[in-house]
Amino acid sequence: MIAALNRLVDEIEADIGGEIDVAAVARRDGVTEYHLRRMFSSLAGMPVSEYIRRRRMTIAAADVIAGDELLMVAVRYGYGSTEAFGRAFTAVHGVSPADARRNGGPLRTQSQLRFRLTVEGNDAMDTRITERPGFRLIGHAARVPLIHEGVNPHIQEHIAALPAEEHERLKALSNTEPAGLLQVSADVDPDYTEGSELTYLHGVAVTEETTVPAGLDSIEVAEGTWAVFRTSGPHPAALQSAWAATATEWFPSNPWQLRPGPSIVAILERAPDFSTATCELWLPVERV
Repeated sequence: MIAALNRLVDEIEADIGGEIDVAAVARRDGVTEYHLRRMFSSLAGMPVSEYIRRRRMTIAAADVIAGDELLMVAVRYGYGSTEAFGRAFTAVHGVSPADARRNGGPLRTQSQLRFRLTVEGNDAMDTRITERPGFRLIGHAARVPLIHEGVNPHIQEHIAALPAEEHERLKALSNTEPAGLLQVSADVDPDYTEGSELTYLHGVAVTEETTVPAGLDSIEVAEGTWAVFRTSGPHPAALQSAWAATATEWFPSNPWQLRPGPSIVAILERAPDFSTATCELWLPVERV
């Protein structure tokens, strides 16, 4: 995985103004594009597309300062017009190309990334691998923005809008694993871009044969393998730390990769004020 990420960085540097075929890099290294994008975003803290934009604008700044004709610079770095190039340049550097040329800056540099595997993992991760037949997730869904850290107020608002008796009705419908009330994230951007929209479902898992009650949304889940990570501690910090550790420690150390599908959080136990909780994080995986 580390080698695949570094090869992707090398491909970007070799053709900084061209179209980067992330899928082809993934195939050559025996992983999926979905997994490669998710690991890049988790480890680099930004999607592949944002890293490419920052690197292009870092290198393009030298051409702008040198006085090269702006349309030529724009085309050189993959932009069809000076307007599109200017927007990208300003988004990265905070100043327009004209201002940067006039004043010599200020400029923001994105260094070339290198991924390295460091020895961490002093704390064992409580993980199990399970094969599951197809099942159905039913409940109340909403489109919400992705937030990496802290409580997501949009999800919080969605759950708070449900009456207490609806939570009990949902729990009574659960008839298969993952058990109990679930927090489901589906249709997530493969780059895991903060602010991108996902489908959040507050509900339960039922068998494929179970009829969806009127008024509830549903997500069909295909049969497959799941990695299940058990977490305990301050909520949601412990859960988010475990999620990050899957990218930095577990996946680089195990012969599994993410496959498309929803991620599921099952709340097993929690404090009355939800300050602490014991959870299971279910991630769809497949052998590398």
